[in-house]
Amino acid sequence: MTPFAALHHAPGPLLLPNAWDHASAVALAAAGFPAVGTTSLAVAAAAGLPDGAAATRDETLRLALTLGSAPFLLSVDAEGGFSEDPDEVGEFARQLAAVGAVGVNLEDGLGPVDRHAAKIAAVKRAAPGLFVNARTDTYWSGDGSGTRARLDAYQEAGADGVFVPGLTDPREIAALVRHLDVPLNVLCTPTGPGLPHLTDLGVRRVSLGSLLYRRALGAALETLDDVRAGRTPRGTTPTYAEVDALARPRAQED
Repeated sequence: MTPFAALHHAPGPLLLPNAWDHASAVALAAAGFPAVGTTSLAVAAAAGLPDGAAATRDETLRLALTLGSAPFLLSVDAEGGFSEDPDEVGEFARQLAAVGAVGVNLEDGLGPVDRHAAKIAAVKRAAPGLFVNARTDTYWSGDGSGTRARLDAYQEAGADGVFVPGLTDPREIAALVRHLDVPLNVLCTPTGPGLPHLTDLGVRRVSLGSLLYRRALGAALETLDDVRAGRTPRGTTPTYAEVDALARPRAQED
């Protein structure tokens, strides 16, 4: 079992914060998180491209190259693998592993089950040590129908864990945990169960997705409103030197 996989079998669930650049990732790791994920929404937004449209393959790989050698475990949000060809998805996963990523998140977008299962199998062939978190959007974009059938197929294809964003009902979460043979990942949402409750339900991984990025944008707008109104900006503001220092470890390695 890899160190990243082991985090899914600790006494409590893996709380995975999602970064969008080098500074945010290093700051999260410095706050005590052993593993950091990326968020496809932020990668796409920063590049002026749509999320979930397979448009950010190069940007995602570039970010993985930036973060893969950092002193934390990196899991990459790769949308649907940026291709419908399983072999191309496997090759992309191989490149992620080559630059230091230890995990990849692959979403099905409610596409054909067999196609997503083939992508998962291709990734496991190309990069056997990469932790594949297979996401289904049955709750994110639908009413939950077909969730178990999809996850069963993804487990059979070799997924190391499964991700069901949008799933918030405690009874449904508990039932799915009992059904699965691999760790269940859910998305942290303001309207869903809190971390202690998710722990009791048996969830093994809790992702923040794009929440931190969206909150950062919200904080920027709130700060602008405060300045415009003559108020002292609220919240925590890292100093220039503190933010500049986040890039130093990488600069020294180079």
